[in-house]
Amino acid sequence: MSELLQHYLPLAVFIAVALGLSAALLIAPFIVAYKQPDPEKLSAYECGFNAFDDARMKFDVRFYLVAILFIIFDLEVAFLFPWAVAFGKLGLFGFWSMMVFLAVLTIGFIYEWKKGALEWD
Repeated sequence: MSELLQHYLPLAVFIAVALGLSAALLIAPFIVAYKQPDPEKLSAYECGFNAFDDARMKFDVRFYLVAILFIIFDLEVAFLFPWAVAFGKLGLFGFWSMMVFLAVLTIGFIYEWKKGALEWD
């Protein structure tokens, strides 16, 4: 039985170190943080409206559009990494299917650019 426990000792040490480090990283900001924010920190940030206002207020649909575009192009990268790893095994079919995928995304990106979805006037 003790031989079995010796095999799990590195795992237990790893979990203990991970829990200790995560607890330290969670507690440290409460100890180190500056507690008196100035008016600049409480002012409107990137979104253009006050940070401490009604959560149900209306705001511009462009924020949703940018978020959706980010998700689309972020997923493109998520598909490119496995494709690049298995590139040698896929052959011509895998290459051209990815080229069609990238062409569709490029056309969509050009369309969004021409429509002015990326402009912040």
